[in-house]
Amino acid sequence: MGDLGVRLISGIIGLALLVGVLLLGGHYLSFALLALAIIALKEFYSAVIKIGTKPISIIGYVGTVLLYIEQYSETISIGLVVSLCIVASLSATVLLNDRDIRDAAITVIGILYIPYLLFHILYLDGSNYLWIVFLIAFGTDTFAYLVGSKFGKRKLCPEISPKKSVEGALGGIAGSILVTMVYSSLFDLSPLWSIGILALVGSIVSQLGDLTASRIKRIAGIKDYGKIMPGHGGMMDRFDSIIFTAPIVYYYAYYFFM
Repeated sequence: MGDLGVRLISGIIGLALLVGVLLLGGHYLSFALLALAIIALKEFYSAVIKIGTKPISIIGYVGTVLLYIEQYSETISIGLVVSLCIVASLSATVLLNDRDIRDAAITVIGILYIPYLLFHILYLDGSNYLWIVFLIAFGTDTFAYLVGSKFGKRKLCPEISPKKSVEGALGGIAGSILVTMVYSSLFDLSPLWSIGILALVGSIVSQLGDLTASRIKRIAGIKDYGKIMPGHGGMMDRFDSIIFTAPIVYYYAYYFFM
C-alpha cells in the first residue's frame, strides 16, 4: 500500500474515532482529551529539547492531570494548578543543577499551550457549539488545501510553511464560514451573522495555531511531531489548529450565545 493509501486509511480511522468520542461525550470525551493532551505535551517537549531546552516533563504531566481533575473538583481551581506549576518549575531551577530559567519557562508554556487550551473543549460538551470547534478547524484546513493547491500563487509564510498561500488562507476562511453556517442552519443556531463572525475569527486563529506549531517544528528541525497517526504525524500535527480554536469558540459562545 502506498503512502497515500496509508494516509487515507489512517485519516478515516482517526475521523471515525473522533466523531464517536464527540457523540458519546461525558467521560469518554474527557478521558480522550486527557490522553490526547499528555501525548501532545510529550511531543512538544520532545521537540523543544532539540533546540537546547530541557523541560521538567514530570511537572508538565502532573499539571495536565491536575487541570483534568479541576473539571470535576470544587476544591481545585485553574489558578491553583497554574500557580503550583509555576512555583514547581521555578523551584526546579534551584534544586536541579542542570535546569535554568528557560527550562522552567518552556515547562509552563507547554502546560498552558496544550492541556489548558485544549481542555476548553470540555466546557462545550453537550452543546451544539462543541462541533463548531472541529468544523472551523477542519473546514479551514480542507478548503485551504483545495483552494491553495488550485489557485495558490502568493506565499503566505514561506519561511515557516512554504506550501501555504494567501489564496489558500482566504479559501480556508471562506470554507470555514460555509460549513459552519450550514451546520448552524441545520441545528437552528442563531443569529447566523454572529455565527459567521465566529467562523471568520475562528478560521484566522485556527491558521495561526497551525503556523505556530509549524514554526516550532521549523526551529526544532523536525518534519513531524510524532508518528502515532501513519501518514499524518503526531497528535500535535493533527490538533495544532484545534488547540487555538477551542478557547475562541468557547468564549465567543459563552459571551454571545449561552
